[in-house]
Amino acid sequence: MSQISEDEVKTEVANWVDKNWDLELTVAEWWQLMADARLSHTMLPENAGGRGWGRNLNHVVLRTIADKNVLGPPTGLGMMLAAPTIAAHGTEEQIARFIPPILNGQQAWCQLFSEPGAGSDLAGLQCKAEKDGDEWVINGQKVWTSGGQVADMGMLIARTDFDLPKHQGISYFAFDMKQKGVDVRPLTEMTGRALFNEVFVTDGLVPDDAIIGGRSNGWRVANATLTFERSHLGSGSIPVPTAIPGTIAGQLERRAGDLIGRQADRQGGIVIGPRLFHRLTELTHKLGREQDPVLRDELMKLHSLIEVNRLNMLRVKSGTGRTGAEGNIGKLMMSELYRRFCEVGNMVIGADGMLEGSELGDSAWINEVTLFSPAPAIYGGTDQVQRNIIGERVLGLPKEPGPAKETPFIDLPKN
Repeated sequence: MSQISEDEVKTEVANWVDKNWDLELTVAEWWQLMADARLSHTMLPENAGGRGWGRNLNHVVLRTIADKNVLGPPTGLGMMLAAPTIAAHGTEEQIARFIPPILNGQQAWCQLFSEPGAGSDLAGLQCKAEKDGDEWVINGQKVWTSGGQVADMGMLIARTDFDLPKHQGISYFAFDMKQKGVDVRPLTEMTGRALFNEVFVTDGLVPDDAIIGGRSNGWRVANATLTFERSHLGSGSIPVPTAIPGTIAGQLERRAGDLIGRQADRQGGIVIGPRLFHRLTELTHKLGREQDPVLRDELMKLHSLIEVNRLNMLRVKSGTGRTGAEGNIGKLMMSELYRRFCEVGNMVIGADGMLEGSELGDSAWINEVTLFSPAPAIYGGTDQVQRNIIGERVLGLPKEPGPAKETPFIDLPKN
C-alpha cells in the first residue's frame, strides 16, 4: 500500500466532514457514517474496519475532527483495547461479529482482568470458567473495572485449567455483561467520581466460540491488551467532543449537535500535556508568581519532562530506536507527569491548594489533578510492574525468585 501524507489525510477527513456532518443526525447515525468511511479507528487493519494507519495519522484524523468542531468517534475501552486485541488475535468470524458494533458505538466494553487477590500478580487470577457443552460457566469477582456500569461487553480472563502452570491455564473471553448473574457495583473515589467498579459474576454464560485466541492462550492475548493500554496511556490524546457509546448510557439517540463542546470523558477528566502546561503558566502570571526563582525552576523541569515524553512518542511513531518497552516507558512518564503537575500546581496556588475545587475558580483543575494524581501509578499496571517488565524483558535482569514456571497453578500458594 502506498504511503499517504498527513496533508492528504487532513484534506480527506476535512472534505468528508464537510459533506456528511449534520447537527440533526443522532449520535448513532453519525457514528455509523464514520464507521462506514473507516474513520472510527484508522489504526485497525482494513479487514477490521480501519485503514492500517499509524498513531501519527490517527492523531491527524482526530485533530481535523477537533478543528471542524464536530462529534468525534466512539471512545472507551472497546475502541482502545477490545477492537485492536480482537483484530490481532480473533478469527475472521470474531472480527466480523465483535468489532463493527464497537466502531459504530453500539456496544461499550469494559476490562475484566484484576481481582482482589490478583492485581499486580494478574496471572494469579482465580475467576473460574467451566465447560458445559458449547458454553462456559463463569464464576468469580473482578475489581477496578473501568466503565463497567455502562458496558455491554467485557474482555474477561478466567482460569479454564487449574492443572496447567499459572500463565498457561487462562482463557480470554468476549463476555456479555447484560446477562443474569452479573452484578456491577461502582467504587466512588476521593475525586467524587466512580470510574471504577467491582463486578461479581455468578454462573455467567459465554459461548465456546467467544474465546479469543484459543483455549488456555489467554495470557498471551491479555498481554496484547495490556500493551495496547500502556501505549495509549503514554501517547497522549486529542480532545474531541464525544458521547458515551453502548446501549446502557442512553446517548445513541441524542442529537449529535447537542454534544458539541463536550470534551471526552477521561480518567480524572484532565488531559495531561503541553496544553495543560500552558494553562499552568498563564495561571502563574495571573497570580504574579512568575518571578519566583524556585517556581520558575520547577516549571522548567516540568516543561522538560513534557518535551522528553513528546520526543519519546515521536520516536515510537517513527519506528526507530525501538526497545520493546515504549508502552511501559510511556506509562511511567504519564504517572510522573501527573505527580509533577500536582506538585508544581500546588506550588503555584500555595495555601489555596487546601481548598475544595469549587472554591478555587480558575485553578479548580489543580484540585482535580491533585486528587487523581495517585491513580495513574496504579491503574493499567503499577509503576513497579512496569519497571519489572523493563528490567526483565528489555534489560535481561533475572526474575524475582519464586516457584518453578512449570508448577501447576493448583499447587501454588494463593494470595
